[in-house]
Amino acid sequence: MRSLLYTIGSLLILLLSHDGGFTGASDAEHTFRATDIHTHRHRRNHGHRRGEEFEYSALSCRAYSASLDEFGAVGDGVTSNTAAFRDAVSQLSRFADYGGSLLFVPAGRWLTGSFNLTSHFTLFLHRDAVLLASQEESDYEVIEPLPSYGRGRDTDGGRFISLLFGSNLTDVVITGENGTIDGQGEPWWGKFKRGELKYTRPYLIEIMHSDGIQISNLTFLNSPSWHIHPVYSSNIVIQGLTILAPVTVPNTDGINPDSCTNTRIEDCHIVSGDDCIAVKSGWDQYGINYGMPTKQLLIRRLTCISPDSAVIALGSEMSGGIEDVRAEDIVAINSESGIRIKTAIGRGGYVKDVYVRGMTMQTMKYVFWMTGSYGSHPDEHYDPNALPVIQNINYQDMVAENVTMPAQLAGITGDQFTGICISNVTITLSKKPKKVLWNCTDVSGYTSGVTPEPCQLLPEKQPGTVVPCNFPESSIPIDEVKLQRCYSRRRLM
Repeated sequence: MRSLLYTIGSLLILLLSHDGGFTGASDAEHTFRATDIHTHRHRRNHGHRRGEEFEYSALSCRAYSASLDEFGAVGDGVTSNTAAFRDAVSQLSRFADYGGSLLFVPAGRWLTGSFNLTSHFTLFLHRDAVLLASQEESDYEVIEPLPSYGRGRDTDGGRFISLLFGSNLTDVVITGENGTIDGQGEPWWGKFKRGELKYTRPYLIEIMHSDGIQISNLTFLNSPSWHIHPVYSSNIVIQGLTILAPVTVPNTDGINPDSCTNTRIEDCHIVSGDDCIAVKSGWDQYGINYGMPTKQLLIRRLTCISPDSAVIALGSEMSGGIEDVRAEDIVAINSESGIRIKTAIGRGGYVKDVYVRGMTMQTMKYVFWMTGSYGSHPDEHYDPNALPVIQNINYQDMVAENVTMPAQLAGITGDQFTGICISNVTITLSKKPKKVLWNCTDVSGYTSGVTPEPCQLLPEKQPGTVVPCNFPESSIPIDEVKLQRCYSRRRLM
């Protein structure tokens, strides 16, 4: 409990430290500055420098290393270092079969456009290193839409490649001593709002068709759109991240595992204008045809502030399926909803075997929210007979205070959301709650030990006795993966 209170206090100090805060932003949205972060973020399990040697935790250690400044990079915040990053990764890639390599980013402000990662590779940021994403569209290649989406999320056409990108890779680590990657997204947000973009905005990190990914001990700021997007990938550890974006800017999701298997997200602190974590698997007929679910997902020790979105969202792009999601020890502050399932007619797919417990919430619009009419579609060719299956959804051991409405649960007529279990949940209402506290349609299941009293479609299972939901006893494979203690030093090649 003490660590949770410390986390909440740190985030509130961080929010209050910004002139004008988040609310009431004009077209020039308030953005975070890297200098704002170093004063307030708490220390996590980061590397420790010893002269030219440093140590860090990683899935894999490396035999070779080099520093970015050895490739002609200049950390003045003005000089473009795109060529230096690309050259460094290219040169280090030759060690992939000989113990792998590490690129050390020293203290400085390193302006760069997009660059690709390579296999058996570590990108390591010094605590005072800031990667500044270029704001020039020309620094981002336009690539094809994801096959499970059929189009870009912002526009009908392609999409700008992410700042850090990789495809068909093995064993990739992006880590550091809490260094910063700043997306400098403000110009992109303005162009999107004004409808001036021809292509979908870039993400900060997107890694596709890859296995063995670690993203840890870093701060991410102000992405043009989503911050972290692993897609079509497996065996992923995301750990110890701080992700900050203005709460007035849409689509700045924190972490979006998409058609991924065996993923662990833990010890992350996110402030976002959209969902802190959004679990996805493709959009309508494109996701159905691609057929790659997100499964075996573990989320724990997450702190989230998202006034207009969810702490954890499942969907709405869930057409490839979402299953075996486990979340625990979650803190939500001033957020629209705790757990939200978003889907619609035409999505197909499924969301099943979801287990959430140990959640503490303060100042919420909804605690539980299920939406069967989240109606955006990639095009007019979706199948109106493709109905989603929502079943075996379990929520347990939760406390929420200052809540406007405990639950808004709306299934689909003729396609009921089934197997909902809510157990041992105490909700304290705000001073002006909704008249209808539980609004339930086309759902079924049971509750046990829940206050205020739930809707009739979720009756008390055994009055007077708290009956727990059925949580799995076995672990998922990624929970057994341990990081190694690695040592490296600047080494000229």
